[in-house]
Amino acid sequence: MSKSIEEKKEMVEKIIERLSKLYPEPKIELNYSTPFELLIATILAAQCTDKRVNMVTEKLFKKYKTPQDYLKVKEEELQEDIKPTGFYKNKTKSIIKCCRTLVEKHGGNLPEEFEELVKLPGVGRKTANVVYGIAYKKPAIIVDTHFKRVTNRLGLTSQSNPTKIEFELQN
Repeated sequence: MSKSIEEKKEMVEKIIERLSKLYPEPKIELNYSTPFELLIATILAAQCTDKRVNMVTEKLFKKYKTPQDYLKVKEEELQEDIKPTGFYKNKTKSIIKCCRTLVEKHGGNLPEEFEELVKLPGVGRKTANVVYGIAYKKPAIIVDTHFKRVTNRLGLTSQSNPTKIEFELQN
């Protein structure tokens, strides 16, 4: 038997209350010092552990500080820099396209609007929600594999598509 919207809302409120007591100041495992660094780290985190991403970004963020820095480097060099994160050729292309868009359309600045974040090449809803929710401290639902599994098991959604889960839980 599926839960009503009111039952789901009540359940979510209880979950948030419990989690807030257990984790009063939740922290993301990715290391970053700016919203732009969080964006790059999140792109690198696809199909990779946060621990490995942190090992890579420790050097990467010293070498490249701005979108312009990523555009000055040869693609092969950036590939070598991020190789341990896996899928490095695709990630390199995504990072370069994203940085090019940031420079050309946003003056090298990372937009704070969710709608603008998801327009960036290589940035899907999950990555945009990470930056929006964590760096900009705005309400966001970050749907990853674990969140999807837990919300399904709790009966909060029966959806399997992350975007549908996000939209359903926003209501």
